[in-house]
Amino acid sequence: MTKARIAILISGTGTNMAALLYAAKHPSCPYEIILVASNNSDAEGLKLAAAEGIATFAQPHQHLDRAVHDAMMHDRIVHAGATHVALAGYMRILSEAFVQKWEGRMLNVHPSLLPKYKGLHTHQRAIDAGDSHGGCSVHLVTAELDDGPVLGQMQVAILPGDTADTLAERVKLAEHQLYPRILAEYVSRDSDPAWLVQQVRERAMAQPEADEVTSHGMPCFGITGAKKFAYVSVDHHGDGKTALLVKISGAEEQAMLIDSDEDRYYRPAYFGDGWIGIRLDLGDTDWDHIGEWLAKSWLAVAPKKLTKLMDVAGEF
Repeated sequence: MTKARIAILISGTGTNMAALLYAAKHPSCPYEIILVASNNSDAEGLKLAAAEGIATFAQPHQHLDRAVHDAMMHDRIVHAGATHVALAGYMRILSEAFVQKWEGRMLNVHPSLLPKYKGLHTHQRAIDAGDSHGGCSVHLVTAELDDGPVLGQMQVAILPGDTADTLAERVKLAEHQLYPRILAEYVSRDSDPAWLVQQVRERAMAQPEADEVTSHGMPCFGITGAKKFAYVSVDHHGDGKTALLVKISGAEEQAMLIDSDEDRYYRPAYFGDGWIGIRLDLGDTDWDHIGEWLAKSWLAVAPKKLTKLMDVAGEF
């Protein structure tokens, strides 16, 4: 099993980091922790991570422009080889540039049932509102604070006489249960053939006059009444790969792509020099790039009458 590689950002004790770290020790966990980084050199969580054999990094943010600090953190995360980022008590608002770089690959846990009570003082706000439950949410990080798509939640009952502190203690226990589970579910999508096929399907069927059939046991996408421009290979002939097969110009381009990244690109068996296999199951697929590959492959087989119609439409 290819595991997702997680970098965790903390600012303090790192209790949620610890929950993720210990969950990752189970052999079946689909992720591994490869870095714990902080904007606080004295963060207690760094000591725990180092004791557990996890690489650590600290870069204080004082006297640094936010964009500069975020760029330094980003570079360290990339250098570590992370595929995803998990925020675990990271008490810094991230720059839009940083968030964009990790769009769809950065998660956070928040101590409320979003969209209720974004920001701070969530427990007191829930008590003051007379809510029957508080809780926590795991969500994708977007540029707007605590506004990303919610991936999972856990309710925590508010008891008579609860204070913000007593409620916070129980919500923290819920976070420790919820965050590892949701992170595992989310990163597993990157190696789930059904999810990967669906991502290709959405992009392939967005091409003009595209249709889908099954060919050689694979989902196959073509232009209605014309040639095929893409296949999705799922463990084809027992090769263990989930990959997109698209048209290319020939042997020279095929060799160049394989030389540039032999883990990602390969020559698909039985397809010849005019096709390239692109691994989708490595955990770091750039889906915008896959969309570009599909559009390019569609264009390579599209009848001239169809491309001419598109050119005419593009003039208006």
